[in-house]
Amino acid sequence: MGRMNGDTTMIPDGSEKASPDRILDSAALSPTDGEGRPIPVTIPVALDGGATVVYSTRLGGVSDGDFASCNLGGRGGDDSGHVLSNREALSRTVGAPIVLVSQVHSGLAVDVDRSLRRETSFGAELIDAEGGVIEADAMVSSGGSFALGIFAADCLPVLLTDPVEGIIAAAHCGRRGLCSGIIPATIDLMRAKGADSDRIVATLGPRICERCYEVGDDIARDFESRWPGSSSQSRFVGLGVDLAKAARCELIASGVVPDNIVDSGPRVAAATQYLENDEELERLCAHDDEGAVELETRLSSLENVLCTMENPLWYSHRRASVAGKRREGRMLAVIVRGR
Repeated sequence: MGRMNGDTTMIPDGSEKASPDRILDSAALSPTDGEGRPIPVTIPVALDGGATVVYSTRLGGVSDGDFASCNLGGRGGDDSGHVLSNREALSRTVGAPIVLVSQVHSGLAVDVDRSLRRETSFGAELIDAEGGVIEADAMVSSGGSFALGIFAADCLPVLLTDPVEGIIAAAHCGRRGLCSGIIPATIDLMRAKGADSDRIVATLGPRICERCYEVGDDIARDFESRWPGSSSQSRFVGLGVDLAKAARCELIASGVVPDNIVDSGPRVAAATQYLENDEELERLCAHDDEGAVELETRLSSLENVLCTMENPLWYSHRRASVAGKRREGRMLAVIVRGR
């Protein structure tokens, strides 16, 4: 099966005047660039004001084994050279240097424009006065020269923009981060830089769904008390919690208009359909030992294409654990202006 090359990614964006559900025919395109470097397979979602969200997938990188192939996380034990190559490739695909922080499941949002940065070959890391990478779980910027990147492998990335002021933000919303107020902290920082809640546009990225995210009863009850309707029976034994439901409640409570929450699902569904015969994805599923069901059948029967555990396009800590893997990679959800 063909792959996209360069900046076109898997589904054409609005500038190509194509329906979001139409899939670009790329059978003749190479999976590598002119220098023989793999091109990450990514999924774009256009937001208002020229901002674009880009989701990386597991496909189109140089990592191997349990990390195959486009692992972008540096903590799990993957070869550091592979991780760096994958990050550089994603930066080329996005068309901007990517800024990262050290995510710790906190409620802390940082202003990229006022932070110290250490330049890297893929972009920059935000650092403190002692040179350590800043620990935070959201970033906000109005500078326009950087893409903001959030790691995920079950947790929910939330990407936001004020299209009038040109402010962009990216938040890492795991269970602990949501309970620590990471979304209102992010929106408060956007407001401090001139954003208006009524104008903010947001989208919710790939995450483990409530059917797959089994938690203890105490956690489920806490979620339900904070965000009614965010807990339910999982497909396993216990209760599950809905990160996306909780995040949507937090966005609305922070003043975001419900109609300004863009659904990433149609673009992801079209991309998933397009990859139903992808040879690399078939190899990854075989390595994961996830059963004998053909990839095409598996993808066509997905209940939630955005669920990291169900859809093999994504890295998933929970899916890796079920498969008996000790390690897994990380994707990046990136937001960039003027792409």
